[in-house]
Amino acid sequence: VRPAAVAALRAPLGAVAAPRAAAAPAAASVRRFASRESWDSPDDVDLDSVAYGFMASQALFSALEIGIFDHIAAGDAAGLDVAALKKLCACDAPRLQTLLTALVAIKCLRRSPEGLYTLSPNTAQSMVTSSKHFYGDYLKFQIGRQFYQRMGALPEVMLTGKAPSYASWFSDPEVAQTYTQAQHNGSVATAKYLVKKKLQLGGISSMLDVGGGSGAFSYVFTGATPGLKSTVLELPEVCRTGEKIKAQQTQDVQDRVQFVHLDATSPKWPVPDEAFDVVLMSYISGSVPEAIIADLYANAMKALKSGGRLLVHDFMVNDSLDGPALGALWGLQHVTVNADGLGLCPAEIIERMGKAGFDKSNCETVEMIQGMTKLIVAHKS
Repeated sequence: VRPAAVAALRAPLGAVAAPRAAAAPAAASVRRFASRESWDSPDDVDLDSVAYGFMASQALFSALEIGIFDHIAAGDAAGLDVAALKKLCACDAPRLQTLLTALVAIKCLRRSPEGLYTLSPNTAQSMVTSSKHFYGDYLKFQIGRQFYQRMGALPEVMLTGKAPSYASWFSDPEVAQTYTQAQHNGSVATAKYLVKKKLQLGGISSMLDVGGGSGAFSYVFTGATPGLKSTVLELPEVCRTGEKIKAQQTQDVQDRVQFVHLDATSPKWPVPDEAFDVVLMSYISGSVPEAIIADLYANAMKALKSGGRLLVHDFMVNDSLDGPALGALWGLQHVTVNADGLGLCPAEIIERMGKAGFDKSNCETVEMIQGMTKLIVAHKS
């Protein structure tokens, strides 16, 4: 392992930990998700905030769906009144005022004494389409339209263990396209942050992107590394959307990224042994049955050259299994589409890496999206 690479992996979080309003542009591309104060309270749970939180979620998703934030951003600097927003949103009814009041109450909007609505700083930065830090499409399409609906089935899944797999879920072309497109921008931002702040790629020439979705990590990694070629293994319907996104990249990147159809949980991968410098698995370990995770890492071991690295990035909690809250809740969400999966923490990942032949004592744990995801790096001797 290159000493410089290890030093980079141990680097502090830096600007990512700063408040979003004060963050530098480069650091802001990876969002800092702060847990609710009630979740982090040393005293007790705020039951009402937890129980009624779904109402706030739907207020946010509804505002994104009908364009409230974009309309206000495009309007007069002093703000827009309810009459103007009724026309712009094509909702000339009292219920729009009810939604606006809720959005003010949860601090997405601000209301002046004259009744004019403006955006909060966080809303302006992240929920307006024209902002370079926009991720409202991710919340609207993937969280609001897909995962939110699946969470309603959680009690039944807990009792019966019956839930769709990602493979069956993504066999629907519309589901696969919505999910993959919505995930893309967030994955690009995470990949750029990883390359810039956390990981030195060095002179690698070959990469295997397992379950790589749109190919976001592959586009960023190849763009940052001259001569690097990447193979993305993905489900067929996801590959179709990925190919469309690939066509939007530079010709040089397009020439160095290829998609190969595969369910990553298959026993054998259609790639040669000892052919890759890096094998990346982002958001895969928490999306497959627990019994398969060690097999995934064993396949990665076969695919890696001597000295190669396995990068596992996913939603994780701390080894103490007491948080952070958003990492824990994402693990719970995965249960609705992966009933036999494992709630992830570094120790569980590293244990299975060891079973696959990696040296557990040489694994690195890195914080990525604060409070939500971590990166585990294993090395093939």
